[in-house]
Amino acid sequence: QVQLVESGGGSVQPGGSLRLSCAASGFTFTSYHMNWYRQAPGKEREFVALITNGAGNTNYADSVKGRFTISRDDAKNTVYLQMNSLKPEDTAVYYCKAVFWLPSGGNYWGKGTLVTVSS
Repeated sequence: QVQLVESGGGSVQPGGSLRLSCAASGFTFTSYHMNWYRQAPGKEREFVALITNGAGNTNYADSVKGRFTISRDDAKNTVYLQMNSLKPEDTAVYYCKAVFWLPSGGNYWGKGTLVTVSS
């Protein structure tokens, strides 16, 4: 059974940091690019960060570039999102998404973890 389980969300003051984790099981983790998305209240879900399988190349949304860092530990089947210098506009539910490395493959979503940035 495929599972993506996010954790690490919570409440933090502006300027603070959080590290999100996404633990994967039930599929070949090393064959998947891993992504973080987020959805703020009343807004559409948006891309945050990507790390490819193999070489581990990364890509970020402009809004988080320089503040967030995505990484993966293939030995633990886990992807991380280190979030620094958090802003109130980063408040959202953060979702993990696994995308098969070939275009013909499928993808999986986690259920999300809530991040609230407020003073």
